[in-house]
Amino acid sequence: MKLNKKWITFIVIIAVIGLAIFLLGRNSPQTSEEVARCIGQNSMLYIQLGCHACKTQEDMFGENYQYLNKIDCWFEQEKCSDIQETPTWIIKGKKYEGVQSIEKLKELTGCG
Repeated sequence: MKLNKKWITFIVIIAVIGLAIFLLGRNSPQTSEEVARCIGQNSMLYIQLGCHACKTQEDMFGENYQYLNKIDCWFEQEKCSDIQETPTWIIKGKKYEGVQSIEKLKELTGCG
């Protein structure tokens, strides 16, 4: 009887871990073109080649990432003298460092 309880517990734990991996691994819904264009018109995004957090931010926009105004600090270092980390968003003259949620960007840019 104890062996059966251990196996059931083990199977439940494996199932929960599998579900967590599945849910965390799913691609989040991509931002619409309209929202991406609006955010792009009202902000500047500083990124850098090889930046994993920058890739995370890019993935949030999917194919609509192309509509953002971006400066890659790897290639344009002269434009990044005030940038300490990437990604960094400049919105209405204020810096926001790190990955920002789409909801936060919509709020900050007035695109919501």
